[in-house]
Amino acid sequence: MTDYNGYIATETIDGDEDGPLAGRTVAVKDNISTEGVRTTCGSKMLEDYVPPYDATVVSRLKSAGATIPGKTNMDEFGMGTTTETSAFGAVENPVAEGRVPGGSSGGSAAVVAAGDADMALGSDTGGSIRCPAAFCGVVGIKPTYGLVSRYGLVAYANSLEQIGPIAPSVEEAAELLDVIAGPDERDGTTREAPAAGEEYAEAADGDVDGLSIGVPTELVEGADEAVVETFWDAMAELESQGATYHEVDLPSVEHAVEAYYVIAMSEASSNLARFDGVRYGQSGGYDGNWNESFANAREEGFGEEVKRRVLLGTYALSAGYHDKYYKKAQDARAWVKQDFDEALSDADVLASPTMPVPPMKRGESLEDPLTMYLADANTTPVNLANLPAISVPAGETSEGLPVGLQLVGPAFGEKTIIRAGSALA
Repeated sequence: MTDYNGYIATETIDGDEDGPLAGRTVAVKDNISTEGVRTTCGSKMLEDYVPPYDATVVSRLKSAGATIPGKTNMDEFGMGTTTETSAFGAVENPVAEGRVPGGSSGGSAAVVAAGDADMALGSDTGGSIRCPAAFCGVVGIKPTYGLVSRYGLVAYANSLEQIGPIAPSVEEAAELLDVIAGPDERDGTTREAPAAGEEYAEAADGDVDGLSIGVPTELVEGADEAVVETFWDAMAELESQGATYHEVDLPSVEHAVEAYYVIAMSEASSNLARFDGVRYGQSGGYDGNWNESFANAREEGFGEEVKRRVLLGTYALSAGYHDKYYKKAQDARAWVKQDFDEALSDADVLASPTMPVPPMKRGESLEDPLTMYLADANTTPVNLANLPAISVPAGETSEGLPVGLQLVGPAFGEKTIIRAGSALA
């Protein structure tokens, strides 16, 4: 493989001979279970973990004839926006030297952008598919919560995360979504999309004539000047093809990042409790004191960002603080969902820059985690509202850095965002 460090494991997993993805390669993010092939979550804690089963999405890939060329590098346990927190080293952006590829599915976006895989699977808890897709100049879809099975996805924040496709074009991403979408008896949160019939790939016809687009002012105003300029150029292109747009207000998004991180970190502290050196993870040794053993396992196994989020999440859930933080965050989440539903009652889709900034220089945000958290301002509200969104390439800044355009649809409105996105990519 090339030297941008996109893969953690490079064992090939062969699929069936026939199927809609026969002859094509689909890389898989390393927090998605693959039978007999290491699944590390980018963490030293799971460095040697080999799952005994396939995730549902992996079984569906194999049945569709796809070849899996390897497991892609990622921020540790999905916690990051730059793919610099991996225990296996940072990932370089293959289309913007010296810049981050975005995160946490940075390896998946990078291998697609570099041409080392035809397509890839990522997971998106607060933008982890759309962010790297935008930073690497490819397409990424975050499906509606419940459209794709999470069985076999190592949990970070159960109520927020979804597995989704990354590909060079909207049509290819939609083809991959056709394979992985659908209910799964092993995941009680999945459901059948209400609109049957047309496949997602068939919706990628580029026809946006008459499409009504809402532009949330709050998601545009705070963005970098070069990003805003590129965003409006892409909007002008959609308008030239028959779409119309108008401004909408989403006042709740001002609090979305805080609400997202309280909820995500709280769920992470609960989910990651199992990594104690006994049930899962590296042993912490035992000298007669189990508490010391657990502490050692977690001290040695987890990186700094994971420790930070587990500590903050545990604090938010602790006695005396639950109502002050976690309950308030859930109230804010309901407000965000209400705002999106209102805005989408008057528009087919909503559009914004995917990321408010171009790809950051490597190392920049590691010294200032708050900067990294705030970079998720445009993507986290979609996960709080459990809606589908797609990031498509909008163009480049004058420095040649990729910029993504995000389109958000109503629940299970994947075909609408695919149709709209295919007019640009």
